[in-house]
Amino acid sequence: MAKVELKQPIVAEIAELFNGARAAVVADYRGLTVEQDTALRKRLREEGITYKVYKNTMIRFAAKGTEFEALGPHLEGPTALAVSKEDATAPARVLAEFAKTADKLELKGGVVEGTYYDQKGINLIATIPSREVLLGRLLGSMQSPIANFARVIDQIAEKQGGAEAAEA
Repeated sequence: MAKVELKQPIVAEIAELFNGARAAVVADYRGLTVEQDTALRKRLREEGITYKVYKNTMIRFAAKGTEFEALGPHLEGPTALAVSKEDATAPARVLAEFAKTADKLELKGGVVEGTYYDQKGINLIATIPSREVLLGRLLGSMQSPIANFARVIDQIAEKQGGAEAAEA
């Protein structure tokens, strides 16, 4: 069997990961201990992120002609690929959060919602909260004025009720 035939399924697997992905982040995992790597993989799985280590040439072949082709300059040395099809900021956020405790993990760059970001950009993307947190904040800020209005109306009703009771 030729080497190309062995590599085609791997390239197809990576291409399938990229298909419909909202974000892909590449990281240098060199120097992580087995425990750290296991903890990182578990955390990524919990967030619905696919995290695998592939050969750089395989990633290049799979990304050719897609928006993820911009990752090319970062495909040197040991490369781990984190891909999310649901939450666009999740790969960057989880990897950056984990890198705070495991200083050997280094984010190289990524593509989020079709836009390429270098290392600084990906670290900035990592500071954006998840969609659920943002929706919670939005609903909280919308609910606050309504709750305040309801309290004011209730106080007015109590005053008017108290005034009527004093007249009787």
